[in-house]
Amino acid sequence: MTDHDATTFSYLCIGCPLGCRLEVDEDDHGDIIEIRGSGCRKGDRYAKQEHADPRRNVTTTVAISGGLWPRLPVKTSSEIPKDQVLAACEALRQVRVQAPVKMGDVVVDDLLGTGCSVVATRHMPAIT
Repeated sequence: MTDHDATTFSYLCIGCPLGCRLEVDEDDHGDIIEIRGSGCRKGDRYAKQEHADPRRNVTTTVAISGGLWPRLPVKTSSEIPKDQVLAACEALRQVRVQAPVKMGDVVVDDLLGTGCSVVATRHMPAIT
């Protein structure tokens, strides 16, 4: 295939600690022709996923009332579309929960209609 028949996209792989620089060639129909630069099998999987449907886990904090500390660390239960990460963070800025909270408790169900829950990542005792 000649250069004018393909478009090349570059990605930095985060599938493992190697941080390989990946190149994905796509034909004019949007199909992947070739993946280059992968140092392991995870790289090929990552390149395909990142090219077709980039997703990210979100970790942040939410406000908590009556807790030992003013913020509760949380994370998404699975990856959400990358283009919704900022909106998710903005939505989570509006959330306030009540202590006590146990690690793994669902803080938000179905974040932004993604089907993904937001869960507490630590215990937060109530102030007595």
